Amino acid sequence: ISVAASGVKRVVIVGAGLIGMEMAEAFASQELDVTVIEALDWVLPTLIDFEIAAKVEKYLRRRGVKLLLGQKVEGFVGNGDGMLRRVITGNVEIDAEMSLLSIGARPNTELARDAGLSLGTTGGIAVNQYMQTSDPNIYAGGDCVENTNRVTGKKVLVPMGSTANKHGRIIGTNITGGSDTFPGVLGTAVVKIFDCNVARVGLNEGQARAAGYEIVTAIVSDYENASYYPGGREILVKLVAEKSSGRLLGGQVMGPGEVAKRIDVLATALAFGATAEDVANFNLAYAPPFSNAMDPLHKAANVIRNKISGCAAALNPMEVKHLLETNENAILLDVRSPGEWDSCRIETPQTKLLPLGELRSKLDSLPRDAEIVIYCQTGTRAYQAQRILASEGFENVTFLDGGIIAWPYGVTVIKPYLCW
Repeated sequence: ISVAASGVKRVVIVGAGLIGMEMAEAFASQELDVTVIEALDWVLPTLIDFEIAAKVEKYLRRRGVKLLLGQKVEGFVGNGDGMLRRVITGNVEIDAEMSLLSIGARPNTELARDAGLSLGTTGGIAVNQYMQTSDPNIYAGGDCVENTNRVTGKKVLVPMGSTANKHGRIIGTNITGGSDTFPGVLGTAVVKIFDCNVARVGLNEGQARAAGYEIVTAIVSDYENASYYPGGREILVKLVAEKSSGRLLGGQVMGPGEVAKRIDVLATALAFGATAEDVANFNLAYAPPFSNAMDPLHKAANVIRNKISGCAAALNPMEVKHLLETNENAILLDVRSPGEWDSCRIETPQTKLLPLGELRSKLDSLPRDAEIVIYCQTGTRAYQAQRILASEGFENVTFLDGGIIAWPYGVTVIKPYLCW
């Protein structure tokens, strides 16, 4: 359906969830002026963490979508004949002929409540593992039913068509004499936003901390296939694991490359309680057109293992940004080549270029009492540099998780392809 043909030129989408993101692409593809307003501080806020969301936001802005984050809609103004004229937030008024509300939904459980059935803590219909309600002769499934989160064991409301189909099979089996059970959900989701694919499963970092887990995270940027194979596209992987056991708690994957198969591997791993060590040793399919010999999932899992064992010491982008803002004597050490430095770099007074190949011979150029954060393109060389400096007695050395590709803040860019 062509919205533009109806005379609409400007659209405001309220809510930056899955539907809001899909509709932003749909409207922008019709060359409409699109603004997305989100009350929380980043897009897909209940699904992904800030570092991943920041990359998605860059894609959206690159495609002409305007973003107003951390703002709430306070009202709408019409033109007197039933047509929208503008949308009002606390800070601005936005001219628009159409607005789409994508702010989530609550389950309509009135029928169940009137029938005397119990509702759960989420407001959804309470069911047991057989999909029976509080009346064992009545079964319920679909979007109005609450589920069990398979990571935390707590009740959640995650309406998805895929889950509803599983409910339907179990209910059909059980009302005809079977005894199938439904174990719960992992919150698996995937969305395409222009040329950016975003997927997630399990708990994000914020959810894991809120659930009381002591966690360790890893951010890895890499290609979907062997880096030397032509046509490879980038992806960014973030894993969240329990620090004490290494048990995987969740994962996020985004980028123009293939993300769905990675998130499906992680969903399978979570379903069976896999640890980072398990994931690091998964026998995944390998051939240069499809993957590196070490898939990005392997690499991310190994970063988790290295952090837990004490071999790796890293800071996430937000922690590095805070350090640079509060410690003028810190050093942000770039260990890439001079060519990479000239093409794309993090611009800050604390930045110093010292290529990895020259590091051992120029150790004296680094003050041993300074706090040093190392970065490279993806994080691999920075980790190597961190190990070298640690072996030489430097005590306060970390690396930037995910490298400059995962850096969501401002960079000096001469060749954009090096800083996707």
